[in-house]
Amino acid sequence: MDRRHWLAGAAALALNTVPLGRALADEAFPTRPIMMWVPWAAGGATDLSLRLLAELAAPALGQPVVVGNRGGAGGTMAMPILQTAEPNGYTIAQMPQPVFRAPFIQQVLWDPIRDVTPIIQLSGVTFGVLVAQDSKLRKLEDLFEFARARPGELSIATNGIGTTPHLVLEALFTDRGLRYIHVPYKGTAELTLAVEGGQVMVGVNSSGFGPEVDAGRLRLLATMGAQRTRRWPQVPTLRESGFNIVAMSPYGLAGPRGLPPNVLAVLHDGFKKALFHPRFAENLARYDQEVAYLGPEDYAQACREEYEKERAAAGRLGVPRS
Repeated sequence: MDRRHWLAGAAALALNTVPLGRALADEAFPTRPIMMWVPWAAGGATDLSLRLLAELAAPALGQPVVVGNRGGAGGTMAMPILQTAEPNGYTIAQMPQPVFRAPFIQQVLWDPIRDVTPIIQLSGVTFGVLVAQDSKLRKLEDLFEFARARPGELSIATNGIGTTPHLVLEALFTDRGLRYIHVPYKGTAELTLAVEGGQVMVGVNSSGFGPEVDAGRLRLLATMGAQRTRRWPQVPTLRESGFNIVAMSPYGLAGPRGLPPNVLAVLHDGFKKALFHPRFAENLARYDQEVAYLGPEDYAQACREEYEKERAAAGRLGVPRS
């Protein structure tokens, strides 16, 4: 074999042994559509917000962002997708608060810290306690009086077992020796329809219920933030009602573990531009949310902190894994 052929063969061998991460880092990104998974049913507040975010990010990324839904399991159904996806930036997902809680209350095969690359924190959720407009339950205390008088008859809907609303209910009712019927739904849209139509007596969910409240079809009994909302300043918080509970679930976007730095930077920059677009700010305001931006490093730290908070909370409550 002459020197020229030997060098060509050596070069080919070297190219075939470049580590995957380095090869991905050397590729242009993106060159095809990006898939973003939303772990909630279509039509809810988070789904609609993230669809707008995807639309606004596409011009900056130079490729469409296609949104898919994987509702159920309390907002954790996108985690197995991230766990098994190639770390090439073409598969990303929303990271809602329940993913940090799930490992402490049920058996899961994924880890919300080990198996993801945090990209960007976007916002946080306003939660509220809802009844139908014609309900005889007029204030929060009415729920507790009903549960005391008729144990196990008060039906309350949330967006899933192990979600923030579900844990708040456990603190409000079960910890006080009161019983209720928990009715989990996959998404906000079907939950609000169930409350409005009388299939369940009460709903506890994120503020995708806003249009129904504003239209007078649902009544808001309490919100769960540290302060009253600007949208419904007449509605008291749980804290004002005598319960030392503040629930605001931050959320963001993440990719699989091992995203190359250049890919992470492109995704972050594209979605950051969309996050601060006036149309997205207007959209968040519709659901009584605000921008809560964190970049990759700060968001990763926030994820680790949330994970440890959920570990501590599960330990205090003695929540068994199902």
